[in-house]
Amino acid sequence: MSEVTRIIIADDQSLFREGLHTLLSVLPEFEVVGEAGNGEEVLRLVVEKLPDVVLMDLRMPGIDGVSATRMLHEKFPEIKVIVLTTFDDDEDVFEGLRAGAVGYLLKDVTSSKLFEAIRAAAKGEYFLLPSITAKIVSELRRVSVPGIKREELVEPLSGRETEILKLVSNGMSNKQIAETLVITEGTVKNHLSNILAKLSAKDRIQAVEIARRIGLV
Repeated sequence: MSEVTRIIIADDQSLFREGLHTLLSVLPEFEVVGEAGNGEEVLRLVVEKLPDVVLMDLRMPGIDGVSATRMLHEKFPEIKVIVLTTFDDDEDVFEGLRAGAVGYLLKDVTSSKLFEAIRAAAKGEYFLLPSITAKIVSELRRVSVPGIKREELVEPLSGRETEILKLVSNGMSNKQIAETLVITEGTVKNHLSNILAKLSAKDRIQAVEIARRIGLV
């Protein structure tokens, strides 16, 4: 990844795109390389511009944001999609993340959170606000989640791993965890990899649900 994060904005409202473009252009670390008003346009632009991150609205004419996200994830998994939309209906959240988005933000999010989400996505990390994380955890509680029982752990979680898992369950990003514990983001990533392996979880969201179910957090 280059030092400058290349971004495409996909939204059917031109005024919103222009405002977001202006906002992102304030920081030299971001470069908006294209704007799209529908799914077809964003798919074409991605091939042409090869961005690092796409900010994707879900409800656009033609190919909607969910379908466009799914197609991008299948063809260009290295390009990260952040959903940036007006809606936080449960099904919208789940469909966006299932399609391959690494972040889900509402359009009234603060600029600092938006910048943080883009930086996280560019590094291949997930970024979800606590309100969105709560929806996901609630949904996972309704379904059967594969995993292991506490007594079946081959190796128990260390104190630091448990501490990090609790912060993840509170919706914190890797950067926020690193700042809270005064450690590097790389160290946080290493701990998370160990946590996933020990819990037989495929991602941090499932790890939190397994941990809650077996009483680790």
